[in-house]
Amino acid sequence: LTFALTLLLWSRFDPSTARMQFVESVPWIPSFGIRYALGVDGISLLFVVLTALLTIVSILVSWTAIERKVREFLIALFVMEAAMNGVFLSLDFFLFYLFWEAMLIPMYLLIGVWGGPARVYAAIKFFLYTLVGSVLMLVAILALYFAGGQTFDILALQAQRFSPALQFWAFLAFFSAFAVKVPMWPFHTWLPDAHTEAPTAGSVILAGILLKMGAYGFLRFSLPMFPDATVTFAPFILVLSLIAIVYGALVTMVQRDLKKLIAYSSVSHMGFVTLGIFALNVEGLEGGILQMVNHGILTGALFLCVGIIYERTHSREIADYGGIARSAPVFSAFFLIFGLGSLGLPGMNGFVGEFLVLVGAFIHSKIMAVVAASGVILAAVYILWMFQRVLFQEIVHPENEKLRDLNFREWMALLPLAVPAFLFGVYPEPLLRVLHASVEKLLMQVQAHGPTAIAWSQALSFW
Repeated sequence: LTFALTLLLWSRFDPSTARMQFVESVPWIPSFGIRYALGVDGISLLFVVLTALLTIVSILVSWTAIERKVREFLIALFVMEAAMNGVFLSLDFFLFYLFWEAMLIPMYLLIGVWGGPARVYAAIKFFLYTLVGSVLMLVAILALYFAGGQTFDILALQAQRFSPALQFWAFLAFFSAFAVKVPMWPFHTWLPDAHTEAPTAGSVILAGILLKMGAYGFLRFSLPMFPDATVTFAPFILVLSLIAIVYGALVTMVQRDLKKLIAYSSVSHMGFVTLGIFALNVEGLEGGILQMVNHGILTGALFLCVGIIYERTHSREIADYGGIARSAPVFSAFFLIFGLGSLGLPGMNGFVGEFLVLVGAFIHSKIMAVVAASGVILAAVYILWMFQRVLFQEIVHPENEKLRDLNFREWMALLPLAVPAFLFGVYPEPLLRVLHASVEKLLMQVQAHGPTAIAWSQALSFW
């Protein structure tokens, strides 16, 4: 029902305007100027639809994988969905922060209760990392509240021009929360543990939606509210993004665990996202947002495939596989589709986002584009090498010769992700049309308020 409503929302959305649509705003705590305010624009719409789709997929893949406390598991999953939608739709800072922190509780439970052997350690590490950054963001939100005329209204605060000093420190405070959530290098160390220990549904939600929250925060708050600080810090963040792309790919190549391999690949792919955002041009921004959506589809699907094969073999070690393509050809075909999309094969949705990011990076700096493009080559290395060992080498364990292929439920979980992987690779126009007006407005907000910072940024530029 939720997914159907998001499709109805998309069908009635007007892509020609950058203003917030379907706004709900009612007084909540009037003495502090806090309102229950929700709305959607071209950027947030895509993530609301993606959240609803991946929630359905997560339920399907958990049908037999979760055997205890099923009711509590589903409650946690639905609370998680509500909190994630709240983050994407909030137009009041107090409400946004409430949803931002509320996400931690169900994800903590998903990892800590239904996860693997080291689930408690992974859950606590995830919780502490994200909480520390969020506390600094809360301090910055309070500073904006008093500097902006004692209002938590996000749209009103976006329209204000804050002092350079406040922008500087507020940007760093927000960066501490968003960089951990992305996760940017070197704030990424919680991610492999969380992914490895989480149940399959937790990994799908974590990779598909939660990692996008940090990049969404940059788009919704850092760029429009702190344009001077954004342009000043852009070279620094671009360097971190390039390190994440190359470092994440190199570390991915040496992984022996399938889940860890996909987890570290997310560090590299999210490096492309922040690279596109802080290139500060239309191509880079649209490419970064498309890369977020496409990464959510493809990496969520890859974790889904790992969960399906783990249910049959109870092993995630790459060395324990081999020859899966002979015993489970349909599963192998889906796995191959999502892997090729992840490495950016032309005709798949992963290519479109990466291509636009590289175009945006090239406009900003040719050297930067060359370094980023090496991440595409390294992605082909670790993805294809993984396929060779898992799908096409000799079978290591004899029981893998009789491995059961996909059943109807698993087909229904993978198919909704395979269709957009092809559709948006061949025809990304529906996504770009929704995005374009909001991205142009965002870029105008940065360029209109940051001329002195642009000169300072160019003086600091490494390129």
